[in-house]
Amino acid sequence: MAPHSDDLVLVPRTPSRRRFLSAGIAGGAVLGLGGLLTACGSSGGSGGNGGSGGATPGTGGASPDQKSVKQGGDDYATVIEKMKGFGTDAAPGVYPRTVKHAMGETVIPAKPTRVVVLDTGELDNVVALGIQPVGIVYTDGSKSLPSYLKDKAGNPANVGTINSLNLEAIAALKPDLILGSQLRAQDQYAQLSKIAPTVFSLRPGYPWKQNFQLNASPFGLEAEAKTQLDAYQAAATAIGAKLGDKRPTITPLRFMPGRTRLYAELSFIGTILTDVPLPQPKIEQVKELAVEVSPEQIDKADADWIFYGVYGSPSSTNQDAVLGGALWKTLGAVKSGQARPVSDETWFLGLGVMAANAVLADLKGFVAPGT
Repeated sequence: MAPHSDDLVLVPRTPSRRRFLSAGIAGGAVLGLGGLLTACGSSGGSGGNGGSGGATPGTGGASPDQKSVKQGGDDYATVIEKMKGFGTDAAPGVYPRTVKHAMGETVIPAKPTRVVVLDTGELDNVVALGIQPVGIVYTDGSKSLPSYLKDKAGNPANVGTINSLNLEAIAALKPDLILGSQLRAQDQYAQLSKIAPTVFSLRPGYPWKQNFQLNASPFGLEAEAKTQLDAYQAAATAIGAKLGDKRPTITPLRFMPGRTRLYAELSFIGTILTDVPLPQPKIEQVKELAVEVSPEQIDKADADWIFYGVYGSPSSTNQDAVLGGALWKTLGAVKSGQARPVSDETWFLGLGVMAANAVLADLKGFVAPGT
């Protein structure tokens, strides 16, 4: 499934009194203008969201400032601005309710009980709200439930992958709600809407907090979502307070088939670092999803701490070559023992509050022990 980033610009009708999803979300400020980076495609995962895979080929020896992960013409600030009109006016428990979203408006006739989710962020979101989906998609890098959700997600059926939906399997589950994003599945929206009421965010990843509240709105659980986001922000702030003025620089590094990425400010992990806040090296201080580097440029990743993940099988990436290379051993973080592997499914794929809390727990344990 190719992304349609050029079609992400919608002209929503101005709501008269619709709730703004961004209101009251601590730490959800727009970080500035930047390219809307999409990376849906065959590598799956969380795509251009601050997430995972990409359909474009690896850049090899491309310069680290080349925007090879950029597609389309939108910017992230515009995406979040557009989401301010998304959601519902309905009070909790009132049905039918109308939810405004990326593809228009959808009527939810009754509180949903059979939910199909089409991405990792939607999965995290519904499980965080105490809902076990009846159907989920998998990433191309993993065909199993994320381990951090296994004890809470139930036993949902497999309805394809992020980039290849199985519409027949979805219909067979008789869902009463489908949650996804325009970036991922715009071409399937009409068919999905014939199966069940369907609510789409604009895109996964960077606007993960706004996506959480949008996903909560069909259930009337926006207040619960806000409570969890507030608790997340309090935990992030506590880490920052513990560190005081001694805030180490952090590089989120990810090995992927055909590419190596240093995640930047407008990514899922970038927002978490901003919320603490923890600074990133200058090369990553850009209003973009990520900067891509070649193995010969891995010194660009150096920071006080390097946290690295790998998407899919390590053998399909250059991880072993980089970690075993002479240049890697010269990095300050490596010499000090502060280059550590982390879970890809939380740091880069999770895209929801439960994954964000897991990342905070990792950061606390590494950079602020004793908090």
